[in-house]
Amino acid sequence: MRAVAFDVRPDEQDEFARQAERTDVDELVCRAEPLTAENASEVDGFDAALVIGMVTYDEALLSVLAAHGLRVLVTRTIGMDHIDLDAARRLGISVSNSSYAPDSVADFTLMLMLVALRKYKQMVYRQNVNDFSLPGLMGRTLGSLTVGIVGTGAIGSAVARRLAGFGSTILAYGHHESDAVRSVGTYVPLEELYRRSDVITYHVPSTPENENMVCDETLAQMRDGVVLVNTARASLMDVNTLISGIECGKIGALAMDVFAGEDGIYHKAHGVDIIANRDMAYLRQFPNTVLTQHVAFYTQEAVNEMVSHAVDAAVRLA
Repeated sequence: MRAVAFDVRPDEQDEFARQAERTDVDELVCRAEPLTAENASEVDGFDAALVIGMVTYDEALLSVLAAHGLRVLVTRTIGMDHIDLDAARRLGISVSNSSYAPDSVADFTLMLMLVALRKYKQMVYRQNVNDFSLPGLMGRTLGSLTVGIVGTGAIGSAVARRLAGFGSTILAYGHHESDAVRSVGTYVPLEELYRRSDVITYHVPSTPENENMVCDETLAQMRDGVVLVNTARASLMDVNTLISGIECGKIGALAMDVFAGEDGIYHKAHGVDIIANRDMAYLRQFPNTVLTQHVAFYTQEAVNEMVSHAVDAAVRLA
């Protein structure tokens, strides 16, 4: 199997070098640039292309790649919403995603909950100006709260196991119920989860059915001062609802590792560039919002697994 990987970061290079030594891999070429229509000829002669989620592979781009003989496209991400799967199927391109253990995102989710509940952002701001006062910094203990988990796949289940250690009351909602989650929490209808939860964390994929799960109507069902956490996909939450919810106090705190329009912003150094995402800039300035740059997955263990599993998929499909 001959494969070419694009958008290869320095932190992936060691694992790619290890994968290149596999007996079932004849050639594995790494390129730093993304795979686009302009450099589509780079896939000529290769059995598979390995990409990440920073480029949208729509029908037009997939058609160009198919014309260059590409038959296997593997994304080194769990999500595949940046690939037009129907178009790929019509063009005869097999598509696969990658995977990694849920621990990295689950750990990060708990961290965001604690950062929001203990008002860490406000503490840092004050320390930077030598303000060590206490008023306004009183937090809440995670174990005293009811936490709702929306989506109980691998990551949601891992979050539930961690929350059990804190002693939180756990409510869960998912299309596929998990025995592991049921052992530490209770499955309830989504409306009940919204009504009873102090903290709500989302772990579902980006699908048309899940778009804007947090909107004006659903936010109205939640408790006043609810804490919302999103380490899944930006499309799950309507940004206008988030802004109005923060402004009026309905949302007590917001922690997000993903953001609508993050492509071209996150994972790059911009220095003195102007960031043309007004909603991102506006939400970031509130004292009770924490926006991280899509890094919940970003541990050495997860990076290595994404690379190795992507190569596994390429070998299987080529």
